[in-house]
Amino acid sequence: MIILGIDPGSLITGVGLIETDGNRFHVLEAVPLRLKKAGEIPQRLLLLATELETKVRAHRPDVVSLEKVFHGKNFQSALVLGYVRGVILMLAARYEIPVAEYAATEVKKAVCGYGKADKAQVQEMVRLLLNLPTVPKPPDVADALALAICHAHTGPVKARYHEPPAPASGGRRVWRGHASR
Repeated sequence: MIILGIDPGSLITGVGLIETDGNRFHVLEAVPLRLKKAGEIPQRLLLLATELETKVRAHRPDVVSLEKVFHGKNFQSALVLGYVRGVILMLAARYEIPVAEYAATEVKKAVCGYGKADKAQVQEMVRLLLNLPTVPKPPDVADALALAICHAHTGPVKARYHEPPAPASGGRRVWRGHASR
């Protein structure tokens, strides 16, 4: 499975692509998209869409792992972050890639085992889990990789509990191997 982790930001968006077979991870790409250099918000969004589309076409991810919306202190920043998320969601929809969203505490718990881990702990665990020589820089890239790892660890379990039961033969309903009468 190829997972595209994205840490959305209006100045820097972290992108981390990993491939996993369930137990092992392989980093395909981990880069910051430096949007600030593009100028004003419309040009930043265009650069974001162009860069992400290039990565989607090159790697054909099976899923996008994205951080859930959080309540920001600054209304303007939250609004711009919403624009960035909108571009990401539109691109995922265009290429029919499912999107999994995770709260920051879910990511920290999946990566470190503790939902209140600090940024340095998350970055070091990302380095260890992906067998990298150094912590990914800038932090946005480490966060994107953490989102991808989070989905690899929790996505299949989450999907199992959120899918509707499928009808089975004999009038019984089977839900992922568990029969109910």
